[in-house]
Amino acid sequence: MSDASAPTYPGGFAAILTQMEGRRDPFTYEDGEGLPPLDVDLAALKQARVDGRALEVDGSKSTYARKLRELSDEFDGMPALLLLHGLLVAHLRRRTAPDHAAPLFLRLWAEESDWLMQRLDARWLVSAATTFGDHGATETQRRLGQSLSVMFGMMKLYETERIHSGADPAQPFEWSRRKVPPLAMQMDAYALGAGGLDVNMLGRLWQDAGSDAVIAPLARRLLDLLIADDRTIFRRLRMMRQQREKAQKAEGIRPKRGHAAPSAHIPVPAKVVARDPATLRWGTVSLIKAPLPRIAAFAAHHLEMGAHRLHIHLDDPHPEAAAFLSRHPAIEVTICDAAWWAGQKKPRMKAHQLRQAWVATQTYHRTDLDFLAHVDVDEFILADAPLSPALAALPADIAAVHLPPAELLAGTTDRFKLTPRHAGQEKAVLEDIYPNFGGHLRGGFISHREGKMIARCGIPGVRFGLHALLLNGHPASNRMTLPDVILGHAHAPDWETFQSHLAFRMTQGSYRKTDEEVLGLRDILDLLHEEDGEEGLRSFFTEVCEGNDRLTRALEAHGMLVRAPLEADRKMMRIFGAIPKA
Repeated sequence: MSDASAPTYPGGFAAILTQMEGRRDPFTYEDGEGLPPLDVDLAALKQARVDGRALEVDGSKSTYARKLRELSDEFDGMPALLLLHGLLVAHLRRRTAPDHAAPLFLRLWAEESDWLMQRLDARWLVSAATTFGDHGATETQRRLGQSLSVMFGMMKLYETERIHSGADPAQPFEWSRRKVPPLAMQMDAYALGAGGLDVNMLGRLWQDAGSDAVIAPLARRLLDLLIADDRTIFRRLRMMRQQREKAQKAEGIRPKRGHAAPSAHIPVPAKVVARDPATLRWGTVSLIKAPLPRIAAFAAHHLEMGAHRLHIHLDDPHPEAAAFLSRHPAIEVTICDAAWWAGQKKPRMKAHQLRQAWVATQTYHRTDLDFLAHVDVDEFILADAPLSPALAALPADIAAVHLPPAELLAGTTDRFKLTPRHAGQEKAVLEDIYPNFGGHLRGGFISHREGKMIARCGIPGVRFGLHALLLNGHPASNRMTLPDVILGHAHAPDWETFQSHLAFRMTQGSYRKTDEEVLGLRDILDLLHEEDGEEGLRSFFTEVCEGNDRLTRALEAHGMLVRAPLEADRKMMRIFGAIPKA
């Protein structure tokens, strides 16, 4: 067994530097040997041809002569300017070099970059970039040269190691769901679904190259060659991402992207703009799989708010719920059983998110309402005043109203928390409010932070996403929020609900890790469960979710607490005349 505490290189960096410097001894010369002067005629060297025998140093025992013979053999019969370029690169790798070596190298690339790039292979182009890193005339040349040198050097190391796996350089490993073991230096694994490490790295190099006219042709030529080569880590990871997306598509799951499509203005026809609050009609659409008391509480809340119709789709047959809800004339119940799906244009999707979006979109295009809110059974529109007057007063070009979320504090029915951004606070307050976990919680929420939409009905070609109104895949830019109108989200109203939904949410729901390489909620919950089991998860829930006095006071002190009593029992009695049993 290897000693994990021993350094990779015995002797540490003292030994590394000794070995490195041993390869950088300056060239030795005999009489008459050396580089041509700084003002050498480059045009003449492009016409002259290299003699592979290197007769001009015949019999010489200098290290310069040895290098000249080696390069003359490589460039035999080729233009002598290529030989000079090779000699300059070799000289500038040494500890010292003739004073004019670096200026002459830079002159070659300033005056003959196009010519050089047409004739030097990728190996020599990388060597040239490395030389810029050590001897560039500008900060950009040195920084970019060093960056390219490190990137290509690491590629050479890991591609060499990969050869011993037996896999062809162009063949990606098979993607599969597996637990990722800890990486070196406590790094998170690259996220195949939406990771941006590769494009961020390559994009920054490309942009940096554009700021220096001398190194730009070389750097961008190398980067073009890199993304065109099918034997690189970049190409293999893209192919593995495609494998992952194909597997998810077969399961009915649409993979999340690291960056949403840019928003766009959705045209609103004048004929769909309702201006009279007395006649304006709004409602909700939901795909629901929940016990009857929860569905009834959801329905009663929105009907008391003034909703004119609730389109409730039951994801599984629930005869008792259908019978109870259908007694109210403003509730339209649809049972989404096999017969219902057989009548749709698409078969039943495996992913519930896709079914939600499908049901909401189909309802949008057939409803006679003026506005339709796409909300879940655990989401409650909260407003201080009736919605109809506010919706009637919207500017005519507004396609949707955004409902920013507020997360219900567990164990309460009247206290909701906001994100720092919504409350006008800095992100740093999260570490004050949640001392152990705030640094890793996005917005301090465990549920979605995107909110939901109330869409203006009658706009052709649009569809509902989970959190947006879309036209040709682009979310509406012509949306707005209404003062004091938010979405109360009872995502984890108690410990039992949190615990019972945990496995699903970590693999297919809102807790799954899908984007940038950071410590996220999924990682926190995995670690807590692995280290401390249920007790660890309970400590997280207590600090982040429970509406205890400590959390209530902390949120209130930062203006991040909303008090809005749900009063579910009272509303159900008023709307239905009874409180259904589970």
